[in-house]
Amino acid sequence: MRFILIDKIKEIIPGDSITTTKSLSIAEEYLADHFPGFAVLPGVLMLEAMTQSAAWLIRITDNFKNSVITLKEAKNVKYIHFVTPGETLTIYVSLIDHSENLTKVKAEGYVGEKLALSAKLIMKSMNIADEDPVKAWKDKELTEEMKKIYSLLTQ
Repeated sequence: MRFILIDKIKEIIPGDSITTTKSLSIAEEYLADHFPGFAVLPGVLMLEAMTQSAAWLIRITDNFKNSVITLKEAKNVKYIHFVTPGETLTIYVSLIDHSENLTKVKAEGYVGEKLALSAKLIMKSMNIADEDPVKAWKDKELTEEMKKIYSLLTQ
């Protein structure tokens, strides 16, 4: 299953930073089980929203050069505040170091003025054709899909 956990890209400065939002609705399926009677955005999905925000910053910084951007490592992850239905998680990601295939970022998520979580993330960028040149067509397909999603997130 694939979740897009970013509702909107509020601001992006290529090579520097991105600000995104995730508004939590009571209608989201996973809230029925997490936790019954006290619905909150699961911590792993909060971290995934940060990861997706960082991936968008990398895609735009590199002009969609790589089709696949994944989380390689999450360091110093601190969960401080719950995100409950009706609240919006605002995520701020800033580049620390950016090289050919690895990017280090600092990420923070806020609910209003309250820090909800923070982390340092190491992201890995690649193309499918790097490992299997026969599948280069898949890179093009994924990149086109990401460009479409980006246009929706920035409206």
